[in-house]
Amino acid sequence: MSKDQPAPGDRIKPKKSALVQFTSTTLLLEVFLVIFATLAVWGLRNSEFGRGPLQIESSAAVWALGGVLAAVLMILSRAQGSAAGRAAGTVAQVPVLAMGLLVPMMFLVGGVFVVLWIYALRLGTRVDRERAEYDAAHPETAPNTP
Repeated sequence: MSKDQPAPGDRIKPKKSALVQFTSTTLLLEVFLVIFATLAVWGLRNSEFGRGPLQIESSAAVWALGGVLAAVLMILSRAQGSAAGRAAGTVAQVPVLAMGLLVPMMFLVGGVFVVLWIYALRLGTRVDRERAEYDAAHPETAPNTP
């Protein structure tokens, strides 16, 4: 019996959902994006260079807004196991993109992350569907469900 093949009676652990992994990772990367964007907004708050149409002068307000958004994204990254969590993650893309009102470059970078979010949703769904089809066609290597 080869090392790659399970022995009869072996318990095969279920694979983690690719959709959950991809969307969770995207949201965690957005946490870092928001932290660095908040740092840029804070550093440029008294400068005319690189500022967007919305201006926040208070350091506390800048860090409160950025911190809350980062915390929300982090919490949502752990809630990706449900459709409601993914819907909330989709809604959370709006404030990430809206940070471009504070730092115009965030329209571009936030837009890239919105595209990554959409791609994570589509690719994760496809990978999970293909895994299920493979497991249905190969029950001997399919994970055992408790």
